[in-house]
Amino acid sequence: MARARAKPQKLLAEALKAGKAAAKDNIVKSSSIERKYREILVREHFLTEVIKGWYLLTSPEGGENSTAWFGGVWAFLKHYLSDRFGKNGFCLSAESSFNLHAGDTVIPKQLIVLTKKPSNTNVDLLHGTSILLMTVKTNFPKERERWNGVWVIQLPYALCRLSPTYFKNYPRNIEIALKSLALSTTDISRAVLQYESIVGAERIIGAYKHFGLENQAKQIKEDLIAAGYKIKEVDPFVEYEPKLNLSRPVSPHAGRIHAMWYAMRDEVGKIMPKPPGMKRSRKTEIELIQEKHKDDAYHSLSIEGYRVTAELIEMIESGEWDPENNESDRKQYDALAAKGYFEAFKTVVGSAGRVLQKDNPGQVFAEDLQSWYRQLFSQFVKTNRMKPADLAGYRDQQVYIGGSRHVPPPKDAVGDCMEELFQLLKDEEDPAVRAVLGHFVFVFIHPYMDGNGRIGRFLMNLMFISGGFGWTIIKTEFRDRYMAALEEASTKEDITPFAEFIRTQMNQQ
Repeated sequence: MARARAKPQKLLAEALKAGKAAAKDNIVKSSSIERKYREILVREHFLTEVIKGWYLLTSPEGGENSTAWFGGVWAFLKHYLSDRFGKNGFCLSAESSFNLHAGDTVIPKQLIVLTKKPSNTNVDLLHGTSILLMTVKTNFPKERERWNGVWVIQLPYALCRLSPTYFKNYPRNIEIALKSLALSTTDISRAVLQYESIVGAERIIGAYKHFGLENQAKQIKEDLIAAGYKIKEVDPFVEYEPKLNLSRPVSPHAGRIHAMWYAMRDEVGKIMPKPPGMKRSRKTEIELIQEKHKDDAYHSLSIEGYRVTAELIEMIESGEWDPENNESDRKQYDALAAKGYFEAFKTVVGSAGRVLQKDNPGQVFAEDLQSWYRQLFSQFVKTNRMKPADLAGYRDQQVYIGGSRHVPPPKDAVGDCMEELFQLLKDEEDPAVRAVLGHFVFVFIHPYMDGNGRIGRFLMNLMFISGGFGWTIIKTEFRDRYMAALEEASTKEDITPFAEFIRTQMNQQ
């Protein structure tokens, strides 16, 4: 009698169980799972091959979704490099390590990895990324620490090992690190003297002087002179204007936001129209904003992937939609989002009223932001789709943005980054700059697990209102161009496409 074959669903279930058991941080080495199960999972898009013998555990909805890769790249490197070179046999180069210390969390197209064992090869990974493996026979870094499970050179030692080319190509990273809380002159002097990195020290002293930090330059120079070295200071920058003029000590992530703002603001000012000023009465202005709700809600929610109609929005405005007492209304996920948007929009209108009374718009945003967020998601809490604690504040875990190489700052840096954004908005005099950069920086930080795009557009319009501009709706049919412009600003620090896009949307309305 023929032996009955297992049903496809049962085989898939068995394969998934095997895949989850074999996975470490969603990374699967082929030798850790039976071939039959591996082939099923690859065919059903639950496994995506990174390189031969190594897979990423994914979901069939995404297929080879770049978000899964950018979210899993550090886990892959941790397991792959440890497996190939041993747990202590590899380390990111000084340049790749320094980028991370300086708060540059963009997934790079290429990472340089130093290895003890022979390597010297380039390994192509997913979505245009790669790692360049370089054998270091002598002077392999000893002063290391873990970053997302991967060995990196500690900050002062990485700084001392940087090439002159790095100073010329990435002056902002140097400025952020030298002015951050994470680095002291004592640490630098110790690293220099330990490895006799005198040429590197001469560049560092010159960099401190370039940034106007004479005392720090003096401290390092005198440490080296006392140790018997003759020092010739070298300014390592060709033409670089310092961007950090901070009123408080900040983390490298907040320092990066401050530097980006002042590097981008002049370009935004050239592109955006001059503010017309407030010419209508406060009452008229509020009425004009309120008239925008239906159109604004449709486009803003559609950009985020919700399926909403004008009829649904009208039901919510009229009070006919009642999720607390109507079971069918409670089940409509998109309707919950639309209801939350309606409540948040009303709260934003209240904030606009304060701005129209000449309150500082940055201060208004800082004080009202949490109210906007609560209103946006309170319906989800009432219908048990979110925990009440989720309304309490900023995200408490790392997030990744679909299809983007930009990785938002780690959760521990969010509060510091938001305080810097509040201050930048309060200090900025140009309403158009506040609007464009406020929106961009807010979504760059990504302070919440969800709702960042919607709140970013609310923020943009609050700042537009402060300069007498009208409420601007970003249309869903331009979503791809909108997201591409944000990606250029986030990964290449080129704000021009985004500012031009926003101006085009303003002109069309």
